[in-house]
Amino acid sequence: MRRLLAIALAAGLSAGCAGPQSPDGTWINQPIIDAARDGIPLREALLAHGPNLEWRLDSQRGLATYSNGFELPEGRLEAGEPGRWRVDYQGDYQEQLEVQGEALIQQASAQGPEQRFARPEHVAEAGAPVGSSFEWALYQAYLGGEWTIREGVGEGGLVLFHPDGRLEGLPGTERYALCLAGDCASMAGEHDSLWLQLGNQGSPWLFEREGDRLRILEALNQSAPDEVPTYRPGRQAWLLERD
Repeated sequence: MRRLLAIALAAGLSAGCAGPQSPDGTWINQPIIDAARDGIPLREALLAHGPNLEWRLDSQRGLATYSNGFELPEGRLEAGEPGRWRVDYQGDYQEQLEVQGEALIQQASAQGPEQRFARPEHVAEAGAPVGSSFEWALYQAYLGGEWTIREGVGEGGLVLFHPDGRLEGLPGTERYALCLAGDCASMAGEHDSLWLQLGNQGSPWLFEREGDRLRILEALNQSAPDEVPTYRPGRQAWLLERD
């Protein structure tokens, strides 16, 4: 019994010493989520606190990967001073990371401003793309809860946005995805956008969220047929209100 207790104590001390300084695992850009949840338009929250959404670090294998919503650059993770780490990429550029308490700090560089990351409460399952844990946390904080259709098809019905992208109760849809970066963001311009899908068919929509009210609008393409689409708000399809 004493031997088992000693082993358990030794393991606990070892984990305690390594934990605070270890960068290993998944880190998400919590300030983006907090700002969007508190009422800042999603696009503005991404611009203010991004562009990177998530880091996945493995010091044992010397690997570091981040997601900014459309790229997944993989670099070589190297230890520096205690709590400090360097990520080397092809093309002769680097990122500097530092573990400060419960936060991971990405230092400002030529590639972007200082950004802060935290451990997610829900970590995506093994094999999920980098960025999945961030999306789960964002979807849960930003659209979680019970929404009622106040205006539009299905008026009076209950709508649930699940953090894994499933959508219940919104007529003609079964999945959704918020636009975080890339082509969908450039096509929506200054507007927030999301993708709604049923089966293999889907389309972009624009939305406006004000507190517990969510307006989903048609996305009208202003471009010529042979040009990259650019969308402007059309008629309101639904007005949802969170209970």
